Amino acid sequence: MDNVFKALADSSRRQLLDELFKKNGQTLSELCEHLEMTRQSVTKHLVILEEANLIVVEWHGRNKLHFLNAAPIGEIYDRWIGKFERHRIDALSELKRKLEEENN
Repeated sequence: MDNVFKALADSSRRQLLDELFKKNGQTLSELCEHLEMTRQSVTKHLVILEEANLIVVEWHGRNKLHFLNAAPIGEIYDRWIGKFERHRIDALSELKRKLEEENN
């Protein structure tokens, strides 16, 4: 999970993930169109995203396509965000139940 947080810490890598969310399965050239950095820099960012398992690469002939893998982000949600959100949802449900009891 440390690799995922490291990968998400950089705004350029988050932008690459956003671009893959918009249109999954892009080549390096397609991804470079959306960023103001060199191909080499984009390639380095993609390697970090791949090491964090946030993207998956597939070869289609001579084209290397990059696909978003949202599973690690889902794991972060379950471990770090979901448990805090669950408490709020439970509190709202309890408030609703009490208000309904008062109205009956």
